[in-house]
Amino acid sequence: MHVRRSLAVALAAGSLLLVGCAGSDLSDASDDNSPSTDTSAAADQGPVRISGQAFPEAALVAAMYDELLTNAGYETDVKLVDTRDAYMATFPDSIDVVPEYVGGIVNFLNARENGAKADPFTAGDGAELASQGTELLDGAGITLLDQSAATDTNAFFVTKEFSESEGVTKLSDLKGKSVVLAAAPDCEGRLDCEGGLSDEYGIDITKVLPLGYASDQTYQSVLRGEAELGETSTTDGTLESQGLVVLEDDLQIQPAQNLVPAVSSAFLEAHPDVADVLNGLMAALTTEELTTLNGEVAVDRKTPEDVAHAFLEDAGLL
Repeated sequence: MHVRRSLAVALAAGSLLLVGCAGSDLSDASDDNSPSTDTSAAADQGPVRISGQAFPEAALVAAMYDELLTNAGYETDVKLVDTRDAYMATFPDSIDVVPEYVGGIVNFLNARENGAKADPFTAGDGAELASQGTELLDGAGITLLDQSAATDTNAFFVTKEFSESEGVTKLSDLKGKSVVLAAAPDCEGRLDCEGGLSDEYGIDITKVLPLGYASDQTYQSVLRGEAELGETSTTDGTLESQGLVVLEDDLQIQPAQNLVPAVSSAFLEAHPDVADVLNGLMAALTTEELTTLNGEVAVDRKTPEDVAHAFLEDAGLL
């Protein structure tokens, strides 16, 4: 999936360039501190390559990064993919910035470095979790910027009918039961997904259907009875309207998943202003706000770009 700047943004950038040229031609008649000079300089920060996952919330946050960095003068190229594995294979070598979740990236690096069965980092506090992963992050050439108070962990849902008929309200209620799981393509074996459900909760996952994280295909699979259990997020604003309910993670297998910008350390050293741009967004987001914004995309069918723009304007970030 590619997120491109709109024609309007491109035209605006072209207009700024023309203004800058005009400012040079008329330098004798204009003040040295003219707005056109400042704007043209700010509009030449160079390229920034953004990647991340393509599920609705990640696409929404990526759209926020895109607009903020474009507004700061960067030429953005955003390429979203299905799984973390896909972009981590080239991050940070050919990717500069990724919207991430602290537990997700730290435990991915832990598994990559120490093996899939390595004990995961499970701190419930995002700052502590990032601290535990410092050596892994430094070794990978990745810097985490400020974490947001907004947090979003993996969650697993069933239909309301299944919950009521089977007396299931928390994941431990499924212990010993055989279920089919509809989830992200990389769920199988992961300790925060199929691996944890099997090993920690004792659920017999007979099959994992790789239909996507919080995707319509995953919802429909559970609603049709093809799968009993589906994977989504704790900020999913669509479940109630679909007759679906999240089961409590009563054994707390999910690590802290605060939203956080992950940046190539080399890119950040060359462009330290990126931290100020993205840290402001992290300070503005809350879990409640994120849930509402997700609902606007998934339920109200607004585009991630439109929802992102409205939030950034309301938060005074543009």
